[in-house]
Amino acid sequence: MIQLYRAIAPVAFFAASLSPGIVSAQQRDDPFSFFEGVTETVGTLKVVMHKPVHTRSIGHGVVERDGSLSLVQRVEDEGRAPYMRRWLIKRAGPGRFVGTMSEASGPVTIDEVGDRFRFRMKMRGGLSVEQWLTPLPGGRAASSSMTVRKFGIAVASSQATVRKIS
Repeated sequence: MIQLYRAIAPVAFFAASLSPGIVSAQQRDDPFSFFEGVTETVGTLKVVMHKPVHTRSIGHGVVERDGSLSLVQRVEDEGRAPYMRRWLIKRAGPGRFVGTMSEASGPVTIDEVGDRFRFRMKMRGGLSVEQWLTPLPGGRAASSSMTVRKFGIAVASSQATVRKIS
């Protein structure tokens, strides 16, 4: 089950950077700017037949010259040793982003759906992840709701809040 925790915790800690509702009007043209600097994600991960665990991540993001977002996160999950996670996300067209994440077994796809963003990816162990980000009032945070499935059956979920620190 430790592999399951490691596989599904990553997604809850990134996507708020893309949500237009959590950024200023100037940032809407460049949604990656939310993750420039430091962000913090705090949440709870629930895996079937296991007690919930608290999750926390501190991210350091840079928008590269080519416009892509490079994000490195220090992940601190309850009961586990801290570890590093790396993301590289690029705009693929209007309302669409693609990229990589160090713990995903394939590409990360991100689609704008209304004022929210839907993340999809495959993880090790045959897991499929879908995450939805919803902006919070004030423009400096978003809530994350994630579901993880194996063979089409929900095996884990996560609720988290992502805040821009600096």
